[in-house]
Amino acid sequence: MKISTKGRYALRLMLDIALHSDGSPVALRDVARRESISDKYLEQIVTPLQRAGLVRSVRGAGGGYLLTRTPAEYTVGDILRTLEGDLSPVECAVGGCCDQADRCVTVELWREIRQAIASVVDHTTLADLVERYQRKNSPQG
Repeated sequence: MKISTKGRYALRLMLDIALHSDGSPVALRDVARRESISDKYLEQIVTPLQRAGLVRSVRGAGGGYLLTRTPAEYTVGDILRTLEGDLSPVECAVGGCCDQADRCVTVELWREIRQAIASVVDHTTLADLVERYQRKNSPQG
């Protein structure tokens, strides 16, 4: 399974908003500059995040985007699934996809992989990523 560019950039966008919002909206052009991502591409990414209620927009001068919850209330899984859909490595990990499924041993492996992925993304919060960022980018290193 491969996470698309949109999924990866959505996570970076959400992290950037969490890091740089002091209660005021974060402009996409500022995120684009800090993250070296096209602001046009970020506009495509923020739309599904907004539709899912993960961010809200503020119009006008000084406008931009805000998180709708605290960083601790978002999981990486929430964010990735908004852009990627199900994170299963193969379709048959979520249900029978062929007439072999009831006797197939590889389907068990795919389900274990799906569960391992879910365990990581559903137990890592945006707050965890903020903490990792701050630790990794502090002067003490």
